[in-house]
Amino acid sequence: MRLCSIDDLPDGASRGFDPRGAGRDTVFIVRVGAQVHGYLDACPHGPGTPLPWRRHAYLSGDGRHIRCSAHGALFDIASGACVLGPCLGQSLQPVALTVDDSGAVHLTDNEPVEETTP
Repeated sequence: MRLCSIDDLPDGASRGFDPRGAGRDTVFIVRVGAQVHGYLDACPHGPGTPLPWRRHAYLSGDGRHIRCSAHGALFDIASGACVLGPCLGQSLQPVALTVDDSGAVHLTDNEPVEETTP
C-alpha cells in the first residue's frame, strides 16, 4: 500500500498516515537521509495512546528522537526503543516499509496497522 513519495517527506521529518481508513493516523514514518522508519502510532506505556501533540508532530524539538506527547517518553528513531521515560525497556511496534525505484514509500500489505497486545 503506497503511503507517499520519499521526496514528499523532508529529511528529518515525520508524517502520520491512515492507510486503512480508521479515521485517525495509525502509522507514521520518519525520514533520516535515504532511510525511512515506520511504526504504529501508539505509545507502549499507554496502549492505544497516540504519540503526537498535533498531526505529524512525532519528533522531539531537536528532531533526534520520537516523542510521546502524553508521557514525555523518547524513542530511538532507528530502533523504536524507549531511551527515556516511563516505558524504558519497551519499544514502538515497527511496520515494514519498502521504497521502490521511483521513491514511493509502501507499507507492506500484510502488516497490521492496529496495535497488538502481548
